[in-house]
Amino acid sequence: MGITLTESAANRVQAFLQNRGKGVGLRLGVKTSGCSGMAYIMEFADEIQPEDKVFEDRGVKVIIDTKSLLYLDGTEVDYTKEGLNEGFKFNNPNEKDRCGCGESFTI
Repeated sequence: MGITLTESAANRVQAFLQNRGKGVGLRLGVKTSGCSGMAYIMEFADEIQPEDKVFEDRGVKVIIDTKSLLYLDGTEVDYTKEGLNEGFKFNNPNEKDRCGCGESFTI
């Protein structure tokens, strides 16, 4: 399945990478955190590790470690702007539940 980006998310990531002046793509992952158990990690990647899986969508490389791929496979990353709030949103078909504060999820 892989990881995909909406056009809005891809444009935002490309703008961040351009302003940053370096980086090979966007690194996604998960960590143990919050009241539901897991939280998303999103950061810029300056290099690709041998154990990483790389997906390219809309001109952006999305890099993910193999352990996180088990939880994120099939996820679409979106970028939304609603009033004064803006940010990336994960549409993960593997999520079973999300905590009330929106900081963590369960699989």
